[in-house]
Amino acid sequence: MNRPSDTAARIDALLRDRLSPQSLEIRDDSAAHAGHGAIGGHFRVRVVSTDFRGLKPLARHRLVNALLAPLYASEVHALTLEALTPEETTSTTSSN
Repeated sequence: MNRPSDTAARIDALLRDRLSPQSLEIRDDSAAHAGHGAIGGHFRVRVVSTDFRGLKPLARHRLVNALLAPLYASEVHALTLEALTPEETTSTTSSN
């Protein structure tokens, strides 16, 4: 089995290659889920890309899941995903 840090690097490479994100954060939460017998790690991803413009949240998640599909068989057990356009991050930041 691959180490979670290796998997995070592969997630990073796959998403950067296809989405050219303005921002990409990947957090490995696998240690918090150790011992429950899952194959693969637990990851939290926040990606900001212009490729999400015009897509509803479900379509954005489907796009990211399709890109990461090769990792789901043995490297990724769970993924928490936040997929935003650059405009959505601006409106979120300015409202605080």
